[in-house]
Amino acid sequence: MVVSDDLPKCEANYAALTPISFLKRTASVYPDRKSVIYGDRVFTWSQTFDRCRQLASALRSFISAGDTVAVIAPNVPAMYELHFGVPMANAVLNTLNTRLDVRMLARILGHSEAKVFFVDTEFLEMAEQAVQQLSKKPLIVHIEDKAFQARAGRPVHPEYEDLLRRGDSKFPICWPADEWEAISINYTSGTTAHPKGVVYHHRGAYINALVSALDWQMPQGPVFLWTLPMFHCNGWLFPWTIAAQSGTNVCLRAVTPKAVFDAIAQHRVTHLCGAPVVLNMIYSAHEREKKPLPHAVHILTGGAPPPASVLLRIESLGFSVDHGYGLTESYGPATSCIWKPEWDSLPSEERASLKARQGVGHVGLVDVDVLDPHTMTPVPRDGQTMGEVMMKGNCLMKGYLKEPQLTEEAFRGGWFHTGDLGVMHPDNYIALKDRSKDIIISGGENISSIEVESVLFRHPHVLEAAVVARPDEFWGETPCAYVTLNDPSFVDRVTEKDIIEFCRNNLPKYMIPKTVVFRDLPKTVTGKVQKNVLREHAKKLGSLRPPTSKL
Repeated sequence: MVVSDDLPKCEANYAALTPISFLKRTASVYPDRKSVIYGDRVFTWSQTFDRCRQLASALRSFISAGDTVAVIAPNVPAMYELHFGVPMANAVLNTLNTRLDVRMLARILGHSEAKVFFVDTEFLEMAEQAVQQLSKKPLIVHIEDKAFQARAGRPVHPEYEDLLRRGDSKFPICWPADEWEAISINYTSGTTAHPKGVVYHHRGAYINALVSALDWQMPQGPVFLWTLPMFHCNGWLFPWTIAAQSGTNVCLRAVTPKAVFDAIAQHRVTHLCGAPVVLNMIYSAHEREKKPLPHAVHILTGGAPPPASVLLRIESLGFSVDHGYGLTESYGPATSCIWKPEWDSLPSEERASLKARQGVGHVGLVDVDVLDPHTMTPVPRDGQTMGEVMMKGNCLMKGYLKEPQLTEEAFRGGWFHTGDLGVMHPDNYIALKDRSKDIIISGGENISSIEVESVLFRHPHVLEAAVVARPDEFWGETPCAYVTLNDPSFVDRVTEKDIIEFCRNNLPKYMIPKTVVFRDLPKTVTGKVQKNVLREHAKKLGSLRPPTSKL
């Protein structure tokens, strides 16, 4: 018997996949379960559902279907609600990195053509300056947070809670007609000299959110601590995952060791995420801030390859660590180092080394492999031959906003090209070995050496400059600038402090070099700077020691 493929599709048996459905279901099944905790503010799932519908209702008076709604805020309840309220209004969410400077913020707002811009109190002045640079200005909505001391005088912008009160809690949700419609835009943080707008679709968000729970073996009703910024790949999609799992979101405005340990003790946190820098921060906490774990606490780390030593240290406190790897283009983690029971009996150093690998693709992808980028054939499974990590499947971006040629190149040959270089081990586990394009990953942020160099070249006394990564015990790695002055007589007048101060006035904080070395740059016979030589020199400088201040 041949099954017909022309059977009619009707509403009863087809609906576009979208993570909006997770909130609707959980609000129905667990209406009184805690959804969001922020200080002394506590919401239930029925309240969160109503508030998100009010938000969607209010937004529809300002926007049309497909418009972009931007937000810059820490991990506060409004940030969580926007992950549902914006798509419920058939709009596209753009969560912005809180570490951006005014220039970059204006560039992204203009490129995404944001119509409404939600701004937390802490970032209001910067946001207003950025909007002033735009010819088409979005409506600013002020998220007034009493946990943060507001500036003197009340802003003239509409306020978030007032906006919600104007909305209808029974607003009919604008479900996507096509699951390939855009749900969000996330901008890369520096893999090229200009950020690219990575477009996510409802289908990918739905599948990836469920896969995150499946891959991490997350049970129903987790208590999730927001140590990972929700602006990072929509919080690696965990706003939607926690709704699917009917869990509780514990929001932190600022991530400090004391806040982490207090939240674990007070709210019985079961899961949290973060780059290795977060793990380092937790482990390095003062003894008076640390508290014994009342139960198993699971950490998913990613954003940068975690050193085995960091994994050993954090697990010595009783945390259980899982390791994932991914990119903005893959909605966050796309692979994970799935643990095998037979590894439990291995020495601790060997276990940590195995766990530090990037692992295998999650079940939502069709394939992940390490290929020769020229022949597009798999490299030998010998743990030594390097190739480019590539992926294919439904859980990848829709494309780069307004960049069709870059999108086509990224998917050349039917695979998504990550640009990361790695090896494939005999057990089919991937391990990264190097990064193409000289990316520096600092605290989970991608930093373009080209962009930092372009600023250094603007210094009146700099003739040449090259930037590479220097190991950093706290951030993983930080920019190290090698500078040649245009007049040797300036060597006693232009100092490391002068160069860093110049960068501070022209770059976001996380991109500022922490080390400056004055020297002639090594070059090839064709005149290209030998960055491999500089990288080796930076390694020999040793790791910078961690600061004692909070993130």
